[in-house]
Amino acid sequence: MRDASPPYHAPPPAAPAGPGRRAFVTGALAAAGLAATGCAPPDTLISGKTRLRQWNLFAGGDGNRMIEMHGAYQAEHPGIDFRATTFTWGAPFYTKVAMGAAGGRGADIATVHVSRLESLAPGRLLDPIDPAMLAEAGIDDTVVLPNIWEKCFFDGRLYAIPIDTHVLVQYYNLDVCREAGVLDSDDRLVEVSGTEEYFDLLREIQGVTGTYGLSLDTWNPWSNFWALYRQQDGDIVFGEDDYEMDDDKALAAMEVLYRLSEEGLSPRHSRDADTAANLVNARAGLMIHGNWEIPTLEAAGTNFSATQFPAVFGNHRTRGDSHCYVFPHQRDRDPGRTRAAVEYAAWMLRHSLTWAKGGHIPAYQPVVESAEYDELQPQAEYREAAENVQFEPQAWFSGSAGRLQDEAAGPLTTLHQGTQTPEQALAQLKRTIRDLLTVPSPV
Repeated sequence: MRDASPPYHAPPPAAPAGPGRRAFVTGALAAAGLAATGCAPPDTLISGKTRLRQWNLFAGGDGNRMIEMHGAYQAEHPGIDFRATTFTWGAPFYTKVAMGAAGGRGADIATVHVSRLESLAPGRLLDPIDPAMLAEAGIDDTVVLPNIWEKCFFDGRLYAIPIDTHVLVQYYNLDVCREAGVLDSDDRLVEVSGTEEYFDLLREIQGVTGTYGLSLDTWNPWSNFWALYRQQDGDIVFGEDDYEMDDDKALAAMEVLYRLSEEGLSPRHSRDADTAANLVNARAGLMIHGNWEIPTLEAAGTNFSATQFPAVFGNHRTRGDSHCYVFPHQRDRDPGRTRAAVEYAAWMLRHSLTWAKGGHIPAYQPVVESAEYDELQPQAEYREAAENVQFEPQAWFSGSAGRLQDEAAGPLTTLHQGTQTPEQALAQLKRTIRDLLTVPSPV
């Protein structure tokens, strides 16, 4: 689930392949009259099942939960010849989706980040989804939060079915925070609001750990910057060759990141497993990270809980994204397989309590509002974060695994390293954005 992957470059469409063994078999079956019933492939005709192929990018704990859910789905749907394929997270996956769709050979259904919807060229690389068919399966705007549902549309047409919301949250080591006296009577982290109150909280915790108050990823700080910038209503609006950004609000967000490391309240260098290890080993009492780190902390035996992203600027807005289902373009999309794909997506949403155990907030609200979800801890403590999620600005190079967050890491990391002031880092970030605007969209 990391959002620091190589830049995405969509390749040109693959050249048409010459006739192979599969084409020969298809032609032979057609000659025998076996393919006269329509465009269903031979394996469907032979097995009597509806063929359904799914591509996803889930490995690790997410992958294991997805395999569990797929097993249950297959057990309930013996008439579906279902096969899922997992590709490497990030640029390799998006390249695979783009290649398949460009040649009209995409999977029946694939899992992507909703923030990458625009970069996948809806209408060209993605086929639209029929809202009426989806509603028949029980999924519409009445069971999904409005701020998530609206992200699934492009030019007024539905192109995505949201699975979840995944966000930055704040974890806390219960043992450390209890000793620091920053838990309330219900063992929840006390609520603070504003920069100075938050820094005072970190100093109290640091007094117990002797090292840090807060652990956070200092090598991929774009997500933290975006959350702090959006808490101030800051925005970035991209034009064809220019953009608008609020320098004062960007500087305020950068000043927070700079002070955290400069004052020794968080590490100067922390990435990947180091960030969680600081919380596990009580070198920090708090950690800002994605909600997908819950299994990591559970596996380490940490006594912890979690809450929403801290209200550094007076609210809990946080950077996040949504996994969603899309229909990669197919030259001759089969109606039966398309309906099976819609019904598969709806089934997965209805059974997303299993998915929630990994930390993600289900998009399907009846699950989030259920008594079973109430018992999930600490997931139930931050479910409101889905209402506060802040998606990245729309551009082909933004979003999860996009070039913006990857290339913005350069200037933003210097804030934690102490090698640039916020003013210098902002100037470098703006040059980075201008350079991105000169690169034509690959699709």
